[in-house]
Amino acid sequence: MNKNELISCMANSCGLTKSDTAKALDAFLNTVASSLKKGNDVRLVGFGTFSVAKRAATTGRNPRTGAAIKIPARKQAKFKAGKSLQDSVN
Repeated sequence: MNKNELISCMANSCGLTKSDTAKALDAFLNTVASSLKKGNDVRLVGFGTFSVAKRAATTGRNPRTGAAIKIPARKQAKFKAGKSLQDSVN
């Protein structure tokens, strides 16, 4: 399912227009992204938790040449599914 399909399903489910639903979805995504950027977690009970993890710098290999390359440290967004979501999938 892509973003447009998600907006259509959400609009049909709650009775809003697609443009209002798109604004709500964009606001949600922007809020989660800005919260993660600040280093905060976003916990939605029953759905899951969005968090930020720090990855250490490592050494990798260029697959074409075999030369060693340095992969810098970075932050990575993570999502852990909640129990209700996990149970509904299984």
